[in-house]
Amino acid sequence: MSVAATAAEGTEVPLLLVFDRMPRRATKRGSERTPLEASPDVLVCGASFGGLMVARELAGSGAEVLVVDRYEIGERQTSACGIPTGWLTELGLEESERQRFDSLVIHTPHGTSRYPLPFTFSTFDYRTLCELLWEGCDASFEIAKVNGRLPAADSDRIEIQTDRGVLAASLVVDALGWRRLLANGDGYQPPDAPLSRGLEVHPGGDGRDMEIWIDRRYVPAGYGWSFPADEELRIGVGSFDPRFHVRDTTELLAEDLGAERVRYQGNWIPHKLRGAAEGGVFFVGDSAGHCLPLTAEGIRTALYFGIALGRELRAVLAGERSREEAMRRYAEFNDSHEWKFRWLLRAQRAVPRVPPRLLASLVRVLGARRLVAWAFGHYLRIAPPEFARGSRRLGAPDPLAVG
Repeated sequence: MSVAATAAEGTEVPLLLVFDRMPRRATKRGSERTPLEASPDVLVCGASFGGLMVARELAGSGAEVLVVDRYEIGERQTSACGIPTGWLTELGLEESERQRFDSLVIHTPHGTSRYPLPFTFSTFDYRTLCELLWEGCDASFEIAKVNGRLPAADSDRIEIQTDRGVLAASLVVDALGWRRLLANGDGYQPPDAPLSRGLEVHPGGDGRDMEIWIDRRYVPAGYGWSFPADEELRIGVGSFDPRFHVRDTTELLAEDLGAERVRYQGNWIPHKLRGAAEGGVFFVGDSAGHCLPLTAEGIRTALYFGIALGRELRAVLAGERSREEAMRRYAEFNDSHEWKFRWLLRAQRAVPRVPPRLLASLVRVLGARRLVAWAFGHYLRIAPPEFARGSRRLGAPDPLAVG
Protein backbone atom coordinates (compact mmCIF):
# COMPACT_ATOMS: atom_id res chain seq x y z
CA MET A 1 0.00 0.00 0.00
CA SER A 2 2.96 2.29 0.05
CA VAL A 3 2.70 3.04 -3.63
CA ALA A 4 5.93 3.83 -5.40
CA ALA A 5 4.63 6.73 -7.47
CA THR A 6 5.77 6.58 -11.02
CA ALA A 7 6.88 9.44 -13.22
CA ALA A 8 9.03 8.22 -16.00
CA GLU A 9 6.64 10.43 -17.91
CA GLY A 10 8.95 11.54 -20.72
CA THR A 11 7.54 14.64 -22.36
CA GLU A 12 4.45 14.68 -20.18
CA VAL A 13 6.12 17.07 -17.72
CA PRO A 14 7.59 20.18 -19.37
CA LEU A 15 11.30 20.70 -18.67
CA LEU A 16 10.81 23.99 -16.83
CA LEU A 17 8.26 22.35 -14.55
CA VAL A 18 10.71 19.54 -13.79
CA PHE A 19 13.37 22.02 -12.70
CA ASP A 20 10.85 23.90 -10.61
CA ARG A 21 9.19 20.93 -8.93
CA MET A 22 11.70 18.09 -8.69
CA PRO A 23 14.44 17.82 -6.01
CA ARG A 24 17.84 19.19 -6.98
CA ARG A 25 20.56 16.65 -7.65
CA ALA A 26 23.53 16.68 -5.31
CA THR A 27 25.76 14.65 -7.62
CA LYS A 28 29.42 15.54 -7.68
CA ARG A 29 30.45 17.75 -10.58
CA GLY A 30 33.60 19.21 -12.08
CA SER A 31 36.72 18.85 -9.98
CA GLU A 32 34.81 16.82 -7.38
CA ARG A 33 34.40 13.95 -9.85
CA THR A 34 37.81 12.45 -9.23
CA PRO A 35 38.70 8.97 -10.53
CA LEU A 36 37.39 6.21 -8.30
CA GLU A 37 38.96 2.77 -8.02
CA ALA A 38 38.20 0.35 -5.20
CA SER A 39 38.12 -3.36 -4.44
CA PRO A 40 35.96 -3.74 -1.32
CA ASP A 41 34.83 -7.02 0.17
CA VAL A 42 31.21 -6.13 -0.68
CA LEU A 43 30.06 -3.65 -3.32
CA VAL A 44 26.46 -2.46 -3.00
CA CYS A 45 25.28 -0.66 -6.12
CA GLY A 46 22.33 1.54 -5.20
CA ALA A 47 21.56 3.38 -1.96
CA SER A 48 17.92 2.35 -2.13
CA PHE A 49 15.96 0.86 0.77
CA GLY A 50 17.21 -2.62 -0.16
CA GLY A 51 20.80 -1.50 -0.67
CA LEU A 52 20.95 0.42 2.59
CA MET A 53 19.40 -2.51 4.45
CA VAL A 54 22.05 -4.89 3.11
CA ALA A 55 24.81 -2.48 4.19
CA ARG A 56 23.21 -2.06 7.61
CA GLU A 57 22.99 -5.81 8.07
CA LEU A 58 26.73 -6.07 7.42
CA ALA A 59 27.67 -3.51 10.09
CA GLY A 60 30.15 -4.91 12.58
CA SER A 61 31.15 -7.79 10.31
CA GLY A 62 34.66 -6.41 9.85
CA ALA A 63 34.20 -6.37 6.09
CA GLU A 64 35.00 -3.45 3.83
CA VAL A 65 31.63 -2.47 2.36
CA LEU A 66 31.24 0.23 -0.30
CA VAL A 67 27.87 1.67 -1.34
CA VAL A 68 27.67 3.68 -4.56
CA ASP A 69 24.76 5.65 -5.99
CA ARG A 70 24.39 8.47 -8.48
CA TYR A 71 22.60 10.55 -5.82
CA GLU A 72 23.31 11.48 -2.21
CA ILE A 73 21.75 9.17 0.36
CA GLY A 74 18.15 10.24 0.92
CA GLU A 75 18.24 12.76 -1.91
CA ARG A 76 15.79 11.49 -4.52
CA GLN A 77 12.44 10.33 -3.16
CA THR A 78 10.57 8.00 -5.52
CA SER A 79 7.88 6.70 -3.20
CA ALA A 80 4.79 7.78 -1.29
CA CYS A 81 6.75 6.47 1.71
CA GLY A 82 4.34 4.37 3.72
CA ILE A 83 4.99 1.17 5.65
CA PRO A 84 3.40 -0.97 8.38
CA THR A 85 4.37 0.75 11.63
CA GLY A 86 5.85 -2.45 13.03
CA TRP A 87 8.71 -2.25 10.55
CA LEU A 88 9.70 1.20 11.81
CA THR A 89 9.56 -0.08 15.38
CA GLU A 90 11.57 -3.25 14.78
CA LEU A 91 14.32 -1.35 12.95
CA GLY A 92 14.42 1.64 15.31
CA LEU A 93 13.27 4.07 12.62
CA GLU A 94 10.41 5.70 14.54
CA GLU A 95 12.01 9.14 14.24
CA SER A 96 11.14 9.17 10.54
CA GLU A 97 7.41 8.63 11.15
CA ARG A 98 5.12 11.47 10.10
CA GLN A 99 1.60 10.10 10.55
CA ARG A 100 -0.06 6.85 11.64
CA PHE A 101 -3.31 5.22 10.47
CA ASP A 102 -5.46 2.40 11.82
CA SER A 103 -7.90 2.27 8.90
CA LEU A 104 -8.02 2.49 5.12
CA VAL A 105 -10.75 4.42 3.28
CA ILE A 106 -11.64 3.04 -0.17
CA HIS A 107 -13.68 5.18 -2.58
CA THR A 108 -15.51 3.86 -5.65
CA PRO A 109 -17.95 5.73 -7.92
CA HIS A 110 -20.78 3.96 -6.06
CA GLY A 111 -19.80 4.34 -2.44
CA THR A 112 -17.10 4.60 0.20
CA SER A 113 -15.96 1.97 2.71
CA ARG A 114 -13.68 2.21 5.71
CA TYR A 115 -11.54 -0.84 6.48
CA PRO A 116 -10.39 -1.20 10.12
CA LEU A 117 -6.83 -2.48 9.78
CA PRO A 118 -5.43 -5.22 12.06
CA PHE A 119 -2.14 -3.28 12.19
CA THR A 120 -1.24 0.39 11.89
CA PHE A 121 0.34 1.90 8.80
CA SER A 122 2.67 4.92 8.84
CA THR A 123 3.85 7.53 6.39
CA PHE A 124 7.43 8.65 6.94
CA ASP A 125 9.99 11.20 5.81
CA TYR A 126 12.14 9.69 3.07
CA ARG A 127 15.38 11.51 3.82
CA THR A 128 15.14 10.92 7.57
CA LEU A 129 14.54 7.20 7.17
CA CYS A 130 17.43 6.82 4.71
CA GLU A 131 19.73 8.74 7.04
CA LEU A 132 18.69 6.57 9.98
CA LEU A 133 19.40 3.43 7.97
CA TRP A 134 22.80 4.85 7.02
CA GLU A 135 23.62 5.72 10.65
CA GLY A 136 23.35 2.01 11.38
CA CYS A 137 26.01 1.20 8.77
CA ASP A 138 29.79 1.26 8.96
CA ALA A 139 30.20 1.19 5.18
CA SER A 140 31.76 3.80 2.89
CA PHE A 141 29.74 5.77 0.35
CA GLU A 142 30.64 7.32 -2.98
CA ILE A 143 28.56 9.16 -5.56
CA ALA A 144 29.02 7.42 -8.90
CA LYS A 145 26.76 6.41 -11.75
CA VAL A 146 26.85 2.66 -12.41
CA ASN A 147 26.91 1.92 -16.15
CA GLY A 148 27.03 -1.88 -16.03
CA ARG A 149 29.30 -4.85 -15.49
CA LEU A 150 32.39 -5.62 -17.51
CA PRO A 151 33.05 -8.99 -19.17
CA ALA A 152 34.31 -11.49 -16.60
CA ALA A 153 38.09 -11.69 -16.47
CA ASP A 154 38.20 -13.34 -13.07
CA SER A 155 35.48 -15.75 -11.96
CA ASP A 156 35.98 -14.72 -8.34
CA ARG A 157 35.75 -10.94 -8.83
CA ILE A 158 33.13 -8.93 -10.66
CA GLU A 159 34.10 -5.65 -12.28
CA ILE A 160 31.58 -2.81 -12.40
CA GLN A 161 31.97 0.15 -14.74
CA THR A 162 31.02 3.54 -13.28
CA ASP A 163 31.38 7.07 -14.62
CA ARG A 164 34.32 7.51 -12.22
CA GLY A 165 36.17 4.29 -12.86
CA VAL A 166 36.06 0.54 -12.39
CA LEU A 167 35.09 -1.07 -9.09
CA ALA A 168 35.68 -4.75 -8.36
CA ALA A 169 34.44 -7.11 -5.64
CA SER A 170 33.70 -10.78 -5.14
CA LEU A 171 30.34 -9.95 -3.50
CA VAL A 172 28.25 -7.54 -5.56
CA VAL A 173 24.67 -6.39 -4.90
CA ASP A 174 22.42 -4.81 -7.54
CA ALA A 175 19.98 -2.51 -5.73
CA LEU A 176 19.75 -0.11 -8.68
CA GLY A 177 16.07 -0.53 -9.48
CA TRP A 178 13.93 -2.12 -12.16
CA ARG A 179 16.50 -1.65 -14.94
CA ARG A 180 18.51 -4.54 -13.39
CA LEU A 181 21.73 -3.12 -14.81
CA LEU A 182 24.05 -5.87 -13.61
CA ALA A 183 22.08 -8.79 -15.06
CA ASN A 184 23.25 -10.83 -18.01
CA GLY A 185 20.89 -9.63 -20.69
CA ASP A 186 17.40 -10.02 -19.16
CA GLY A 187 16.79 -6.31 -18.86
CA TYR A 188 13.59 -4.85 -20.33
CA GLN A 189 12.12 -1.50 -21.16
CA PRO A 190 8.66 -0.02 -20.71
CA PRO A 191 6.03 -0.21 -21.98
CA ASP A 192 6.78 -3.79 -23.03
CA ALA A 193 7.61 -4.99 -19.54
CA PRO A 194 5.81 -6.07 -16.34
CA LEU A 195 5.83 -2.55 -14.94
CA SER A 196 3.18 -0.22 -13.61
CA ARG A 197 3.46 3.53 -13.80
CA GLY A 198 2.20 6.40 -11.70
CA LEU A 199 2.76 9.99 -10.72
CA GLU A 200 2.45 11.85 -7.46
CA VAL A 201 2.20 15.46 -6.28
CA HIS A 202 3.09 16.71 -2.80
CA PRO A 203 1.00 19.74 -1.84
CA GLY A 204 0.91 21.15 1.64
CA GLY A 205 -2.09 20.17 3.71
CA ASP A 206 -3.30 17.70 6.27
CA GLY A 207 -5.75 14.85 6.58
CA ARG A 208 -6.68 12.10 8.99
CA ASP A 209 -7.34 9.26 6.54
CA MET A 210 -5.26 7.11 4.25
CA GLU A 211 -7.44 7.00 1.13
CA ILE A 212 -7.64 4.96 -2.08
CA TRP A 213 -9.78 5.64 -5.17
CA ILE A 214 -10.75 2.72 -7.42
CA ASP A 215 -12.36 4.86 -10.06
CA ARG A 216 -11.97 4.54 -13.83
CA ARG A 217 -12.41 8.28 -14.12
CA TYR A 218 -8.81 8.47 -12.87
CA VAL A 219 -7.35 5.27 -14.28
CA PRO A 220 -8.87 2.32 -16.21
CA ALA A 221 -6.67 -0.24 -14.44
CA GLY A 222 -5.17 0.93 -11.16
CA TYR A 223 -6.10 3.40 -8.46
CA GLY A 224 -5.50 6.83 -6.99
CA TRP A 225 -4.39 7.63 -3.46
CA SER A 226 -3.94 10.34 -0.88
CA PHE A 227 -1.54 9.64 1.99
CA PRO A 228 -1.28 12.44 4.57
CA ALA A 229 2.17 12.96 6.11
CA ASP A 230 1.85 15.57 8.86
CA GLU A 231 1.81 18.88 6.94
CA GLU A 232 2.00 17.32 3.50
CA LEU A 233 -0.36 15.33 1.28
CA ARG A 234 0.95 12.69 -1.14
CA ILE A 235 -1.61 12.47 -3.93
CA GLY A 236 -1.12 10.28 -6.95
CA VAL A 237 -2.42 7.85 -9.53
CA GLY A 238 -0.90 4.48 -10.43
CA SER A 239 -1.70 2.52 -13.57
CA PHE A 240 -1.19 -1.23 -13.92
CA ASP A 241 -1.03 -0.60 -17.68
CA PRO A 242 2.31 1.09 -18.47
CA ARG A 243 0.84 2.55 -21.67
CA PHE A 244 -1.65 4.69 -19.76
CA HIS A 245 -0.13 8.09 -19.01
CA VAL A 246 -1.14 9.35 -15.60
CA ARG A 247 -0.14 12.99 -15.45
CA ASP A 248 -3.53 14.41 -16.43
CA THR A 249 -5.46 12.15 -14.06
CA THR A 250 -3.05 12.80 -11.18
CA GLU A 251 -3.73 16.47 -11.65
CA LEU A 252 -7.46 15.76 -11.90
CA LEU A 253 -7.45 13.91 -8.56
CA ALA A 254 -5.49 16.72 -6.93
CA GLU A 255 -7.94 19.25 -8.35
CA ASP A 256 -10.90 17.21 -7.07
CA LEU A 257 -9.31 17.25 -3.61
CA GLY A 258 -8.70 21.00 -3.76
CA ALA A 259 -4.94 20.49 -3.58
CA GLU A 260 -2.10 22.22 -5.41
CA ARG A 261 -0.32 20.40 -8.21
CA VAL A 262 3.26 20.85 -7.01
CA ARG A 263 6.41 18.80 -6.35
CA TYR A 264 5.93 16.00 -8.88
CA GLN A 265 7.82 12.75 -8.38
CA GLY A 266 7.74 9.09 -9.29
CA ASN A 267 9.19 6.03 -10.95
CA TRP A 268 8.25 2.85 -12.76
CA ILE A 269 6.91 0.10 -10.49
CA PRO A 270 7.78 -3.58 -11.11
CA HIS A 271 4.90 -5.97 -10.53
CA LYS A 272 6.55 -9.33 -11.16
CA LEU A 273 9.06 -11.22 -9.02
CA ARG A 274 12.39 -11.87 -10.78
CA GLY A 275 15.48 -13.98 -10.13
CA ALA A 276 17.42 -12.82 -7.07
CA ALA A 277 20.85 -14.22 -8.00
CA GLU A 278 22.53 -14.42 -11.38
CA GLY A 279 26.06 -14.48 -12.74
CA GLY A 280 27.64 -13.96 -9.33
CA VAL A 281 25.46 -10.89 -8.56
CA PHE A 282 22.78 -10.64 -5.87
CA PHE A 283 19.64 -8.60 -6.65
CA VAL A 284 17.39 -6.87 -4.10
CA GLY A 285 14.52 -4.42 -4.18
CA ASP A 286 13.07 -3.38 -7.52
CA SER A 287 15.91 -5.07 -9.43
CA ALA A 288 14.49 -8.41 -8.17
CA GLY A 289 10.86 -7.34 -8.55
CA HIS A 290 10.47 -7.07 -4.77
CA CYS A 291 7.37 -4.91 -5.08
CA LEU A 292 4.00 -6.44 -4.30
CA PRO A 293 1.52 -6.54 -7.21
CA LEU A 294 -1.93 -5.00 -6.69
CA THR A 295 -0.83 -2.67 -3.85
CA ALA A 296 2.57 -1.69 -5.30
CA GLU A 297 4.03 -1.80 -1.79
CA GLY A 298 7.78 -2.17 -2.17
CA ILE A 299 9.49 -0.60 0.83
CA ARG A 300 9.01 -3.27 3.49
CA THR A 301 9.70 -6.01 0.95
CA ALA A 302 12.98 -4.29 -0.01
CA LEU A 303 13.92 -4.15 3.68
CA TYR A 304 12.79 -7.74 4.21
CA PHE A 305 14.79 -9.21 1.34
CA GLY A 306 17.67 -6.86 2.17
CA ILE A 307 17.89 -8.39 5.63
CA ALA A 308 17.80 -11.91 4.20
CA LEU A 309 20.54 -11.07 1.71
CA GLY A 310 22.64 -9.29 4.34
CA ARG A 311 22.53 -12.37 6.56
CA GLU A 312 23.66 -14.59 3.70
CA LEU A 313 26.55 -12.24 2.89
CA ARG A 314 27.61 -12.14 6.54
CA ALA A 315 27.80 -15.92 6.52
CA VAL A 316 30.06 -15.79 3.44
CA LEU A 317 32.31 -13.18 5.06
CA ALA A 318 32.51 -15.30 8.20
CA GLY A 319 33.60 -18.31 6.15
CA GLU A 320 30.45 -20.27 6.99
CA ARG A 321 29.48 -20.79 3.36
CA SER A 322 30.69 -20.03 -0.14
CA ARG A 323 29.34 -17.30 -2.40
CA GLU A 324 27.72 -19.97 -4.55
CA GLU A 325 25.96 -21.50 -1.54
CA ALA A 326 24.74 -18.05 -0.48
CA MET A 327 23.44 -17.39 -3.99
CA ARG A 328 21.55 -20.67 -4.01
CA ARG A 329 20.03 -20.11 -0.56
CA TYR A 330 19.04 -16.51 -1.29
CA ALA A 331 17.54 -17.50 -4.66
CA GLU A 332 15.52 -20.27 -3.01
CA PHE A 333 14.31 -17.87 -0.33
CA ASN A 334 13.26 -15.40 -3.01
CA ASP A 335 11.52 -18.07 -5.10
CA SER A 336 9.63 -19.42 -2.08
CA HIS A 337 7.58 -16.20 -2.20
CA GLU A 338 6.66 -16.54 -5.86
CA TRP A 339 3.22 -18.00 -5.24
CA LYS A 340 2.30 -15.05 -2.99
CA PHE A 341 3.34 -12.55 -5.65
CA ARG A 342 1.54 -14.60 -8.30
CA TRP A 343 -1.79 -14.48 -6.43
CA LEU A 344 -1.53 -10.74 -5.92
CA LEU A 345 -0.77 -10.32 -9.62
CA ARG A 346 -3.88 -12.35 -10.46
CA ALA A 347 -5.93 -10.01 -8.28
CA GLN A 348 -4.30 -7.00 -9.96
CA ARG A 349 -5.38 -8.31 -13.35
CA ALA A 350 -8.88 -9.22 -12.18
CA VAL A 351 -9.93 -5.97 -10.49
CA PRO A 352 -10.13 -3.85 -13.68
CA ARG A 353 -12.41 -6.46 -15.27
CA VAL A 354 -15.08 -6.24 -12.57
CA PRO A 355 -18.02 -3.93 -13.45
CA PRO A 356 -17.93 -0.80 -11.25
CA ARG A 357 -21.22 -1.44 -9.43
CA LEU A 358 -20.26 -5.02 -8.66
CA LEU A 359 -16.82 -3.87 -7.55
CA ALA A 360 -18.39 -1.37 -5.14
CA SER A 361 -20.52 -4.17 -3.67
CA LEU A 362 -17.47 -6.40 -3.29
CA VAL A 363 -15.54 -3.62 -1.57
CA ARG A 364 -18.39 -3.21 0.93
CA VAL A 365 -18.70 -6.94 1.61
CA LEU A 366 -14.95 -7.40 2.03
CA GLY A 367 -14.90 -4.52 4.51
CA ALA A 368 -16.32 -6.72 7.28
CA ARG A 369 -13.94 -6.59 10.23
CA ARG A 370 -13.32 -10.34 10.30
CA LEU A 371 -12.57 -10.52 6.57
CA VAL A 372 -10.29 -7.46 6.73
CA ALA A 373 -8.37 -8.96 9.66
CA TRP A 374 -7.94 -12.25 7.79
CA ALA A 375 -6.93 -10.71 4.45
CA PHE A 376 -4.61 -8.03 5.79
CA GLY A 377 -3.12 -10.44 8.32
CA HIS A 378 -2.08 -12.76 5.49
CA TYR A 379 -0.89 -9.77 3.49
CA LEU A 380 1.35 -8.56 6.32
CA ARG A 381 2.86 -12.02 6.72
CA ILE A 382 4.29 -11.89 3.20
CA ALA A 383 7.04 -9.77 4.78
CA PRO A 384 6.35 -9.65 8.55
CA PRO A 385 8.12 -7.06 10.73
CA GLU A 386 9.19 -9.82 13.14
CA PHE A 387 11.67 -10.89 10.47
CA ALA A 388 13.81 -7.88 11.39
CA ARG A 389 14.40 -9.14 14.94
CA GLY A 390 18.01 -10.07 15.45
CA SER A 391 19.01 -7.79 12.58
CA ARG A 392 22.72 -6.96 12.34
CA ARG A 393 24.06 -9.76 14.50
CA LEU A 394 25.80 -13.00 13.67
CA GLY A 395 23.66 -16.02 14.37
CA ALA A 396 20.42 -14.24 13.41
CA PRO A 397 17.54 -16.53 12.45
CA ASP A 398 18.06 -18.50 9.26
CA PRO A 399 16.13 -16.58 6.54
CA LEU A 400 14.94 -19.81 4.96
CA ALA A 401 13.36 -20.82 8.24
CA VAL A 402 11.51 -17.53 8.76
CA GLY A 403 9.82 -16.57 5.47
